[in-house]
Amino acid sequence: MELRHLRYFLAIAEQGSFTRAAEVLGMEQPPLSQQIRQFEEELGVRLFQRLSRGVRLTTIGEDLLPQAQAILGMQKLFLTTAQGLARGERGLIRVGLAGAVSFLPVIPLTIRKFRETWPGITVFLEESNTPALKEALAARQVDVAIIRPPMPDSEGIAIHHLLAEPTVVALPKGHPLAADDHISLSDLAGEPFILFPRELGPGFHDAILSACHNAGFTPLMGQTAPQIAATVPMVAAGLGISLVPQSLAQIHAEGVTFHPISGPAPSADLAIAFSKGQHQPLVSRFATVLREACNLDISVKYR
Repeated sequence: MELRHLRYFLAIAEQGSFTRAAEVLGMEQPPLSQQIRQFEEELGVRLFQRLSRGVRLTTIGEDLLPQAQAILGMQKLFLTTAQGLARGERGLIRVGLAGAVSFLPVIPLTIRKFRETWPGITVFLEESNTPALKEALAARQVDVAIIRPPMPDSEGIAIHHLLAEPTVVALPKGHPLAADDHISLSDLAGEPFILFPRELGPGFHDAILSACHNAGFTPLMGQTAPQIAATVPMVAAGLGISLVPQSLAQIHAEGVTFHPISGPAPSADLAIAFSKGQHQPLVSRFATVLREACNLDISVKYR
């Protein structure tokens, strides 16, 4: 049995005539009649009762018709799904997010727009840190990652810059500098800094230390935050000050004020990463949409 036999069977059942079915199928009537006779002989049943004018399904034919429809429906679904996957319009994409990435408005807004534009794609989000996301990419546990570069030992991984987000100073309420609109890094010398462990985001961590050194001082290290976003509530608790990505200023923690930095300041860079050498239309589509959105966002906000 071949799928064409089911298509012939279905066409005749729908048209009630070999002649009309042959026209619909784009073939001659005699070959169609021959194919159906062979199909009936192969199955060992009669599917149609021949009438003086047209045909009608036998009882067995009526029983088999829904199954034929279901099989052909599954074939159509299979082809549609395969073609959608090939074009990057269907399927599942697993997106890893490095620390505090989800607070940057352009990221969740882009993911939402992506899902609305291609409803056949399921987006699964996983929040982690850059080194862990490198391992997840290598193990194919995520398909694409939004990271804070650089990514250590990134052989076999393609990395494309997205944007450089400005940083701001987070101060506890009542701090002597809290009344200032802008703060220079040199004003923070001697203040206890709350930073996250370097292994969670070596690029951003080193950018903060380098900016402080360029401002003429070595930061006084206070308590360590378990992740980038956790620095804000720790500042609110009066445990120290911190430099955080500008997007974290939307965390309305009681007891924290955020201040732009005057003069040279570190940036919180973002990049998109995915495995090299694999034909992944869905990943390519997602990466293109995200890079375009970030380029537009950075041109509007930061230039």
